[in-house]
Amino acid sequence: MVKNGGKAATSAKTVQKILITQPRPETEKSPYFELERKFNVELDFVPFIVLEGIPAKDFRKQKIDIAAYTGVIFTSRNAIDHFFRICEEMKVNVSQDTKYFCITEAVALYLQKFILYRKRKVFYGADGTNKSLFDVINKHKENEKFLYPCSENQQDNEIVGWLKANKCEFATPFMYRTISSDVKEVLTKTEYDIICFFTPSGVKSLFDNVPKYKQNGTKIGAFGSNTYKAIEEAGLELTIKAPQPQAPSMVAALDMYLRSIKAEK
Repeated sequence: MVKNGGKAATSAKTVQKILITQPRPETEKSPYFELERKFNVELDFVPFIVLEGIPAKDFRKQKIDIAAYTGVIFTSRNAIDHFFRICEEMKVNVSQDTKYFCITEAVALYLQKFILYRKRKVFYGADGTNKSLFDVINKHKENEKFLYPCSENQQDNEIVGWLKANKCEFATPFMYRTISSDVKEVLTKTEYDIICFFTPSGVKSLFDNVPKYKQNGTKIGAFGSNTYKAIEEAGLELTIKAPQPQAPSMVAALDMYLRSIKAEK
């Protein structure tokens, strides 16, 4: 629950419930469930946001010719889903020569659902940061026109700023919008030792549901530099970060954290 009083520093004895602000994995073979067994903790999966696709008829109002762009920047799997959905609805044939620039390897591999995956046209950052993504884009920026599909009013200003500063030709089409889920009951009825966020919109949803939320000892985990920034701007203390060289996923970051506090016992 949202705590009104203080809470002692989280230790191995007190980490019992962890809230993952995403849908429950579809397979029981997910490494999240191995984490539960390994550390005897309970994980709840509650999506903090809902994505709503922008219909093709509304997308057309943006007057962006997808076929005119040679490179696409993806910072999430959701962006990939909605990019190819819009292309299908509008009957746009995406060129086989299109290059894809992804924030992480996991996002890049997700493209296999939609394209014949070839490394010569799919690129990703080394460590999941915007900087590593920029390093990759920088090698190709002279010859490409970039599309950066994103959520309505939720584009990453750091990416947009870099594209502008480096005089790249680009457009930021809105292909979906993010809506905060109603999770008030979850937050008020259950006390979590750790809450993990994956997008800035998830952090926004926390405060949309509980405007006066106080951390009071709850440990916060975050995936991605944009989520780190949203957490810090919200005045929350961030403890668990992914991706990192030793922890490429949230599961790995949680594993590292739980092992560290177990060692302190």
